[in-house]
Amino acid sequence: MNSDSNHRGTENARHRGTENAISSHSVFGAPCWVSLTSRDLPATENFYSAVLSWRWRTAKLGDHFRIALADGVPVAGIAGVASLWQMAVAWTPYFAVSDADAAASRARERGGTVAVGPLSFPPGRAALLADRHGASFGIWEGALFTDWETWRKAAPAFIRLHTRDAFDAAIFYGEVLEWATEKPGCCEVHYEGNEVVLRSEGEVVARISSGALEAAPDPTIRPHWQVHFSVSDVAACVDSAQHHGGTILTHQPHEAVLRDPDGAQFTITSRGER
Repeated sequence: MNSDSNHRGTENARHRGTENAISSHSVFGAPCWVSLTSRDLPATENFYSAVLSWRWRTAKLGDHFRIALADGVPVAGIAGVASLWQMAVAWTPYFAVSDADAAASRARERGGTVAVGPLSFPPGRAALLADRHGASFGIWEGALFTDWETWRKAAPAFIRLHTRDAFDAAIFYGEVLEWATEKPGCCEVHYEGNEVVLRSEGEVVARISSGALEAAPDPTIRPHWQVHFSVSDVAACVDSAQHHGGTILTHQPHEAVLRDPDGAQFTITSRGER
């Protein structure tokens, strides 16, 4: 998509009557949303309300969709369509792109899979993809929700890719999502310790992990994006999850990996730990 199209996309987002709306064209490559596919929407709402104190509002896509709010800030989307659409129950991160069709084509060219889309979901277009090692992720082209900057800076959600080869994964996502290019506003990629670290406007927005950089790829790892939610009290959330049908996979003082009653895995992390 050329610069004139990018400009028009940004301007259109500003004139939708949604003050503070931002277009994916201006933050391309950065994580912009997380979404959960669920079999039982009421049960999912009850679990996350109890564990993460979320509140809910109806999404514009219809009765099967909800927006989760943390302290009034939109934090995630829930789609109760896993059974209806024969989809896996899972948390999925979405990345902003300037052109969903072009990004999907780049993914195919590099050994990735396009599972769904790109499809039109006003005010934008979305697709569900998998990288060449099987980790699922989404892309979004179009306007982001009002107060998206608040969502990003408050960091209610953070993502980490667990994969067999962090360097190879960084190349794949960098080429598909246009990381570390010469385009203004692109995400920066750094190697810190044993991880690839993604920054957008100086903020850490994602990490890619595969163990020590000199180690051989671990064939036992099932590549996947793990969604982290910031909480003030990890222990209290763990107790609540146990009392509401969740499963505790790991529990450390500042972090715990949980599974909700429907089977979706996620991580809770002490606020400020990124």
